Amino acid sequence: MHVQEWLETVPAVSIYALVGMVIGLESLGIPLPGEIILVSAALLASQHGDINPVVLGACAVAGAIVGDSIGYAIGRKGGRPLLAWLGAKFPRHFSEGHIATAEKSFEKWGMWAVFFGRFVALLRIFAGPLAGVLRMPYWKFLTANVLGGILWAGGTTAVIYYVGVVAESWLKRFSWLGLVLALLIGLTSMLVIKRKAKKVSAEREAERSVAEPDPIPATD
Repeated sequence: MHVQEWLETVPAVSIYALVGMVIGLESLGIPLPGEIILVSAALLASQHGDINPVVLGACAVAGAIVGDSIGYAIGRKGGRPLLAWLGAKFPRHFSEGHIATAEKSFEKWGMWAVFFGRFVALLRIFAGPLAGVLRMPYWKFLTANVLGGILWAGGTTAVIYYVGVVAESWLKRFSWLGLVLALLIGLTSMLVIKRKAKKVSAEREAERSVAEPDPIPATD
């Protein structure tokens, strides 16, 4: 069943809870389609008066901030072994290349990697746990987390809802285009990150081969 068609059968309170929970779990570090769920719910709110967009946006923001904070705490306690465990459980998302790419972003941008990571699918999953593993000062993490959560979750809800209200009659026929657009944006960001991850992984392999001297042949 289409995501939006399924959401239409769910009571408003359940939709608020679903959006907050999915985004929270995604922010915590579990690969889930938080962006797709949020876009679908915002489109649904624009066409059905039972769903309050303000409450929806607040639940999305709360899920994003709380989930990222829990991910930070888990990452700070688990350290590098946690990343290794996640790599074994979710190799497509927590591969060595992806982690290396995320680490480079953190080294370059610091707390802003958490902020801007909200807008990139894979970095959204990494941000909380990796900030904890790298022991970013909590006040910096919290500042970026709160600002990023409000701008991404609240902004996405507001924009999609406004577009839905303005073009309600058009969206009733072609509402699936909103989800297709969200999927395309998500896929594009994932492909860019994967490409960077492969490049970083190759660079690290090259560095290791240079750092490790060739074995000295045994002499009689």
